Amino acid sequence: MAARLDLFQNTLATKIAKYINSAGRVVEDSALPAATQGLVNLRASQINGCGFCTDMHAKEAAHAGESQERLNLVATWREATVFTEAERAALELTEQGTRIADAAGGVTDEAWANAAKHYDEEQLWGLVALIALINAYNRFNVIVRQPAGDYLPGQWTSREIS
Repeated sequence: MAARLDLFQNTLATKIAKYINSAGRVVEDSALPAATQGLVNLRASQINGCGFCTDMHAKEAAHAGESQERLNLVATWREATVFTEAERAALELTEQGTRIADAAGGVTDEAWANAAKHYDEEQLWGLVALIALINAYNRFNVIVRQPAGDYLPGQWTSREIS
């Protein structure tokens, strides 16, 4: 399967990616825990049906030391006992922020309050930005049908797209 457009060779696409990746690096360097970032990226990618991002984020999380058990259970986090209360709050916010059109009021006050119990203001900004960014990445990849399965850990972190 080939992508509809080449996201990695087109001049406009690489310019756009450069700016989105810069915002992503700000979040990566924030106080939001790296493990939480990995779970958020994986869960949003699963919801959006983004094979490329699901593949990449699962492999990156495993490479960073995340357990296979937790990776296997991200999609069913509500029933799983392997996530902290803070991670569960982040996953709930991720789901509601990703499925924003499915709820008349968007993200519920309860989901927000629960996340705010576990994360300070900087971390909440990181979480909100991360949810927005991964949804943007997912949409690019789903729209162009970016193939999944060939990602190697560190493939994009070790190289700048410019």
